[in-house]
Amino acid sequence: MDSYGGYCDDYYTNLTIDTSLSLPSNRETLLSFFERLQKAYPRMKNLYVRERIELTLEEDRDGHAYRWCSLEARRITAGFLNPESMDDAFTYHRMVLQTAPFHLSLSHVDCEAIDFLMGFDFQYRGNHNQLVADALGTPSAFEPFRDIPNSQLMRFEPSLVFSLDSECRLQCRVKIGTRTTDEQIRLKEYPTENVSVYLTVRHYGCLPGKDGFEQTYDLLAQTAQKVADQYVIPSILQPLAKAISLR
Repeated sequence: MDSYGGYCDDYYTNLTIDTSLSLPSNRETLLSFFERLQKAYPRMKNLYVRERIELTLEEDRDGHAYRWCSLEARRITAGFLNPESMDDAFTYHRMVLQTAPFHLSLSHVDCEAIDFLMGFDFQYRGNHNQLVADALGTPSAFEPFRDIPNSQLMRFEPSLVFSLDSECRLQCRVKIGTRTTDEQIRLKEYPTENVSVYLTVRHYGCLPGKDGFEQTYDLLAQTAQKVADQYVIPSILQPLAKAISLR
């Protein structure tokens, strides 16, 4: 799959590395890391500091696609909104993984978890929870509750987590995120907001091998793309897109 733009309004890929020990915090080290990213991606020229605990370097957000990278005390996060192809996203995330160990003294021993997330957003004006229930259905045990007179569905964000190995170190999570509030339902005034589908593949604990970061990332990215293509698209994205188009 080259791109997922045909299945939703926006899609994105995020890489997150959680560490046991704090990352370096001195000015020279942090700037050296960001300068290396900027050299590879010159459009990443906007540096922001949020509450003195998070630094973010990103491209301009006024376009349809942009990259970003954030550093916190014990976390590195990199994202790519609407990449032209998945290869572009994979190349960017691998570059972050290749750069971080050298500039930030990152070690495969000092890794609590590494995540690869694929997100899919649908713009919709209405009750998100009702939309998700109508498009995907509800468990049979919950169906009778939908028939209660005058009832309105206020929360329905299905999710599941499953393991992909015997030691439960490799896990996959699929979650639907809705943004409809109680007040919107009460007033029946709905702004156009995103209904989100999140697919996250996570590896817990110390990474294997000398090149553990890249090896693990390849496993996470390949697994996420396989799950997205074979399960998330036909079972979630396409039904949601169809339900929205019929409203």
